[in-house]
Amino acid sequence: HTHICRVLKKIKMENSVTHKPVNSTQKEKDYENAIKYYSEALDLNPSNAIYYSNRSLAYLRTECYGYALADATKALEIDKNYIKGYYRRATSNMALGKFKAALKDYETVVRVRPNDKDARMKYQECNKIVKQKAFERAIASDETKKSVVDSLDIENMTIEDDYVGPKLEDGKVTLKFMQEMMEWFKDQKKLHRKCAYQILVQVKDVLSKLPSLVEITLKETEKITICGDTHGQYYDLLNIFKLNGLPSETNPYLFNGDFVDRGSFSLEVILTLFGFKLLYPDDFHLLRGNHETDNMNQMYGFEGEVKAKYTAQMFQLFSEVFQWLPLAQCINNKVLVMHGGLFSEDGVTLEDLRKIDRNRQPPDSGPMCDLLWSDPQPQNGRSISKRGVSCQFGPDVTERFLEQNKLDFIVRSHEVKAEGYEVTHSGKCVTVFSAPNYCDQMGNKGAYIHLRGSDLKPEFHQFTAVPHPNVKPMAYANTLMQLGMM
Repeated sequence: HTHICRVLKKIKMENSVTHKPVNSTQKEKDYENAIKYYSEALDLNPSNAIYYSNRSLAYLRTECYGYALADATKALEIDKNYIKGYYRRATSNMALGKFKAALKDYETVVRVRPNDKDARMKYQECNKIVKQKAFERAIASDETKKSVVDSLDIENMTIEDDYVGPKLEDGKVTLKFMQEMMEWFKDQKKLHRKCAYQILVQVKDVLSKLPSLVEITLKETEKITICGDTHGQYYDLLNIFKLNGLPSETNPYLFNGDFVDRGSFSLEVILTLFGFKLLYPDDFHLLRGNHETDNMNQMYGFEGEVKAKYTAQMFQLFSEVFQWLPLAQCINNKVLVMHGGLFSEDGVTLEDLRKIDRNRQPPDSGPMCDLLWSDPQPQNGRSISKRGVSCQFGPDVTERFLEQNKLDFIVRSHEVKAEGYEVTHSGKCVTVFSAPNYCDQMGNKGAYIHLRGSDLKPEFHQFTAVPHPNVKPMAYANTLMQLGMM
């Protein structure tokens, strides 16, 4: 008992679990410590539901939703009357887009605590989502779904006389337009809806003609810049271009997914990236991340942001465009880039990736799911994902995949790294993350990678966050993701 008390004292619960940390840049470290010390406490007392529930909250805060769900479930196995366990499990399932499962637990919380306003609000919001999804399923038919493009009359959209912002020139994106648009966005001004629709319709056409696995060749004298997650951090995106130069035919880029959600300037990020894709279709590359999906956008802010700044119809078009983003890119037949990582089963080949029919919302399993969701782990083999989706894969999995496909290494993103990048699996698995001080609270650096055709050796460049207007991350997120402290 004395040792448990000593372990729990280490947790500094006042700072890391039950209240906000004193120093927000230490949040990640505090939650990691909380996980560590609660794990120690559970080793000593494995039948304590409160410890599991509190560790579940720490996992939620570090986005390990699979682990959070397992801990909340374990707390309820120990004590089925422990109401916080239902609350934590509901929150975990919501984060994973498992709305029906979440609704059942929110119902339990509301029934036991009818006067809890936060629980009732979350129950009502979750119930609304479940009904909306049921309605969508009911009206869906086997016929080919009509595209939003078919219902748009962009040519006849009027640009009002008082709009003095950037406009496409004869319907085309130019470098001048891109420079003007980036400055316009920098001043927190909104692009005219006609211009936004023009970009979306055109980029959908460009992306839909690409294969699921894009293959490019760098000449000896050429280099490409690979960026990881940007997550709606527009001012940090501008800083990348300031540090590394604007995209051009001689300065190619690859942005490796998760352009949107979390950060509250996701529209500005994605329209800028799509604009450069139109300007330099062969030298500016975009891959899909797990956040270029409907479930994530509904929860983490992008859908709310598009509806707030434009319309629900425009979000539907974004959803269509996201489904055409390629899933992986191979450079010089030696380096494979994807957002998440490798696969739940051995034997997947590059040919399998070429054959993926990607024009859909991602399935719950299989190669497409893994490309968007999986993570590396230090130990050999595979294990259940900390995220609750796909898997974690070890260095032996990486080695076998590379050997079978005659590749040198993989580059992936998907995880916050303190230094902006991390090299694991004996140099065969490289992670790059380009959203510094993620969500204004992690204190991490951002990074991007230079790969040169001469040797394909990754060269890392780090950078720190720059100031942005006073709009908090998650400003447009679903209220269910404003995690209560119950």
